[in-house]
Amino acid sequence: MSATMIKEFRLPDLGEGLTESEIVAWKVGVGDTVTLNQIIAEVETAKAVVELPSPFAGVVTALHEQPGTVVEVGKPIVSFEIEGDDDGGASANSGEAPAKREPTLVGYGAMPEGSGRPARRARTFSAAAAPAASAAAPAPAPAAASTPAPAPSPAAVAVPPSGAPAAERPRSTPPVRKLAKDLGVDLAAVTGTGEHGLITREDVRNFVGGGDLPVAPQELAGARPATAPAAGERETRTPIKGVRKFTAAAMVASAFTAPHVTEFLTLDVTPTMELLARLKDSRAFSGYKLTPLTLVSKAVLIALRSHPTLNARWDEANQEIVQFNYVNLGIAAATPRGLTVPNIKDADRMSLTQLSTALTELTETARAGKTAPADLSGGTISITNIGVFGIDAGTPILNPGEAAILAVGAVRKMPWEYRDEVTLRQVMTLSLSFDHRLVDGEQGSRFLQDVGALLSDPGMAIAMA
Repeated sequence: MSATMIKEFRLPDLGEGLTESEIVAWKVGVGDTVTLNQIIAEVETAKAVVELPSPFAGVVTALHEQPGTVVEVGKPIVSFEIEGDDDGGASANSGEAPAKREPTLVGYGAMPEGSGRPARRARTFSAAAAPAASAAAPAPAPAAASTPAPAPSPAAVAVPPSGAPAAERPRSTPPVRKLAKDLGVDLAAVTGTGEHGLITREDVRNFVGGGDLPVAPQELAGARPATAPAAGERETRTPIKGVRKFTAAAMVASAFTAPHVTEFLTLDVTPTMELLARLKDSRAFSGYKLTPLTLVSKAVLIALRSHPTLNARWDEANQEIVQFNYVNLGIAAATPRGLTVPNIKDADRMSLTQLSTALTELTETARAGKTAPADLSGGTISITNIGVFGIDAGTPILNPGEAAILAVGAVRKMPWEYRDEVTLRQVMTLSLSFDHRLVDGEQGSRFLQDVGALLSDPGMAIAMA
């Protein structure tokens, strides 16, 4: 016999042992009907903003926390009314152990309490996707507009009537969905040109008539709008929390734990820039976003084969040096939420095209603030591209747990000695910081020299392969 029961969903551990998260926005309101794994909220951890899927299919009966509230892991955040079985189900308040575990990590989905294997369900758009205050009663669905809007937002898509098949959610990535939301574009109306109909950023921009549309400020990293200071206010105070709080603690710990040494190398990268131009014109690389960072990253990965000591970490607790036999390449990304260093797993096994794709996806996801916690941990060596800000050199701080970080400066046309003559060449400065407990000066210098040799003469890659 079927009956209803109340189920509480407690804030899960979103990975890496994080103890708290901030509720950024609710995507549902009290009274809304949700489906299994439907996105119900955005929460910000100390590392990233992640989407929280519903572990139940049912009706939202209460939202226990308001947006902007920092919640400890394990505290109830939302309650659902769900259908149960009087004979075999166990209510949330009965004290009986559930038949199957509830999900603990975002992204792994929910495990229903039935004994059979669940059938795949299409992800759907719902009017519940619009944020709603917990105390507000659900508003009735608005009547159809008399004149069609040019581009309704995803939240304006109507809920299918009861019993009607739900529309399948258009295939897209989190950064693309964020862009569509910022531009007021309904993804259901956009035709995807990517693989298997995947909707890309270009598809969204072309839909609004702007294939070259500049990135809007609110598109960057899912940034919250800055609050304008009140008239006459001489100071503005912002609480230190989330990504910025985590980054600050990590950088202080790194700076005062690992003995940093920084070395600089200025070199002629004209051959690399010429190679980059040829690759962009090549049919084999058509559709790939190739940048100087792509080739610098490849040079670092090749040089590490001869200098593995830079791909290691110092284990203070066990008094051991841990040598990594793989490379998870971190790329520092500056966002309004703070500095993040997502990494590309097993980058050393990737071809140039695979590395290019991974760098593009990493950058877009970081800008949208949707980097998964798992992608922010486990790095083995990092690169920070300060050249995009017009900076030539710097002294980067090590990402905690890594032995080295390379800062890539701007490419500038400068007078340079070339074949016994002074001429304008394209010049770059590399800045390498390393942990002197792990890396001796000679090892760091030879690694930097090899990276420079590859960028000065890309043909050296054949000799060093």
